Amino acid sequence: MGKLRMRVYYGPETSGAAPRGAAPGRETITVPLGDICDLLADAAATRRTWLEDFRDDEVTISSDLYDVLMAYRFYRSS
Repeated sequence: MGKLRMRVYYGPETSGAAPRGAAPGRETITVPLGDICDLLADAAATRRTWLEDFRDDEVTISSDLYDVLMAYRFYRSS
């Protein structure tokens, strides 16, 4: 049996085009919440340490989503 070689996974290969929602010259991407919600919930539930690296990152959400989240937080703690 030959030696096993490990490789680093950098994500899907692209054709050189900018990711959907990427602004030219910026390191941000705009995606629908549904694209990342399940992944973030799973990472939080399974206590993935890499999630802590992003704890202080800012995110932009719509004001109506913010209102719903604040109401949810209030009623969840009741």
